[in-house]
Amino acid sequence: MSDRVKVAVVGAGVFGENHLRVICQSQNAELVAVADIEAQRREQAAARYGCRAVADWSELKGHVQAAVLATPTVTHADLGCRLLQSGIDLLVEKPLAASNQEAEALCRTAAAHGRILQVGHLERFNPAVMALGKLVTLPLFFEIHRMSVFAPRSLDVDVVLDLMIHDLDIVLHLVGKTPEEVRAAGIRILSEKVDIANVRLAFPGGCVANMTASRVSTEKVRKLRLFQPHQYISIDYARQDGVVFTVGENRGIGFQPLAAEKREPLAAQLDAFLEAVRSRSRPHVSGEDAARTLAVALQILDGIQRHGQIVQETLTSLDRTTS
Repeated sequence: MSDRVKVAVVGAGVFGENHLRVICQSQNAELVAVADIEAQRREQAAARYGCRAVADWSELKGHVQAAVLATPTVTHADLGCRLLQSGIDLLVEKPLAASNQEAEALCRTAAAHGRILQVGHLERFNPAVMALGKLVTLPLFFEIHRMSVFAPRSLDVDVVLDLMIHDLDIVLHLVGKTPEEVRAAGIRILSEKVDIANVRLAFPGGCVANMTASRVSTEKVRKLRLFQPHQYISIDYARQDGVVFTVGENRGIGFQPLAAEKREPLAAQLDAFLEAVRSRSRPHVSGEDAARTLAVALQILDGIQRHGQIVQETLTSLDRTTS
């Protein structure tokens, strides 16, 4: 047990519950405590997973080496910086923060105190995505759809920060560049935030990414299609598989399944975090990575707002001409 990393989970909601489960199942971690401001929720989680329940994160100081922060996004900067300052390595659920300034504060705090800061962009640990990364040469075009049935969770953020940010992180990682053009549109349907969005990103060198995300769909869809010289690759996030089409000699088309060994991404993410904690190495998805992704996501939200203003002006003009 002494070789295991002592871990706590801050936030015992839906995401926190999943983290508690995989930590308990891990051979490399010891679940010490769960913290939550809601007494019933923390006590029930502690009883279920056999750990200590605490009302305040400060009770974790000196008792754990690392923590998973699974609280609402608006609390990430304040709680995250306090945890890092107290000497605790941190895995923060995505998005990293609610603003660029808050994301930068988390990164600065982690660096100043020599702490590991990893961010929960879970799809990076999807076996299909990891297999895709080994095949990427020169991405030229992405077509991505992420659709979910409406659920009353994560409504404190827009669909861009809730769902699309997964795909945005992957595209930025695979392309290795920042987009030079962002065009976006989105609308509110069932919540006070944007529920469906479509984005076109243009990168230096000609790569284009079209992404659609919706949390008001009638079905769950998680698909990415990538086109690069002489190759087309399609993956299904949910099935953790894919296919590869390759144009060979004499324009012959080869087909093969994507070689991906299925595994729960959350468990793979935890293992990567624990390894970074033990080795003091740069995490697979660093705070800086997540801050760059957040910056582009916020650009997308700005674009959606501008598009909404144009639509409103058009509607207002139409009302005037018909009245």
